[in-house]
Amino acid sequence: MNETVLKTLGVTLVVCLLCSLFVSFTAVSLRDQQNTNKLNDKRIKILEAANLYDDSKSIEEQFRNLEIRFLDFDTGNVFSEYKDFDLDNYDQLKSLRFPDQSKPVPADKDIAIIKNRENIGKIYFSKKDNEIDKLILPIRGYGLWGTLYGYIAIENDFNTVVGIEFYEHKETPGLGGEVDNPNWKDIWVGKKIYKTGDVQLQVIKGAVDQNMDDSIYMVDGLSGATLTSKGVSNMIQYWFSDSGYLKLLENLDYGS
Repeated sequence: MNETVLKTLGVTLVVCLLCSLFVSFTAVSLRDQQNTNKLNDKRIKILEAANLYDDSKSIEEQFRNLEIRFLDFDTGNVFSEYKDFDLDNYDQLKSLRFPDQSKPVPADKDIAIIKNRENIGKIYFSKKDNEIDKLILPIRGYGLWGTLYGYIAIENDFNTVVGIEFYEHKETPGLGGEVDNPNWKDIWVGKKIYKTGDVQLQVIKGAVDQNMDDSIYMVDGLSGATLTSKGVSNMIQYWFSDSGYLKLLENLDYGS
């Protein structure tokens, strides 16, 4: 009897061990593919935000047509090289882990609830005739259940929205999750960000009355998702302020 129990336990242990080894091996062997898929998903979102994605062409080929630059948030200056960072592999979100590469956002300015902002960002340009055609900028901010991460693209007037995309969020499907709805994202196209130097673009409650004088600065709210809508508005307010991309846009505008 004891011998039978020991054999059963032994077989169970061996099976569990083999299953653990198989799962571990599978996870490790697929890790590179998973990382590639995540990278390509972000690249697609960058291209889609700028209305540049063509699913008949390879992602790598399309992405190579973009120019990537480092951004010093404090000065608004851009660089093709910065310290010992690699432009292709630099992850500005990982820099938030290091006190010398990021800084806390003062509570009175942290409208997007990001807590810390990286010192050096990474931005993307689409060019036409050697001039900036579209500018694609990473954005993030807190919604209802967590932080939304995405990109917004603007025209070379540095004020008109080309598109907006989110690649990661925790919003409720059918409510705040409607930030992924193509119909809602289409509303952003052509909207203006600044009015007389101040950020005016916002997601309002309900539908925009197109007869209103300021409708160009308004986006329809997400039905049943007031906090997500507010979070997206706060995100726009923060990232286009002088804490975010304002210095960059002023520099580019002065240089144009």
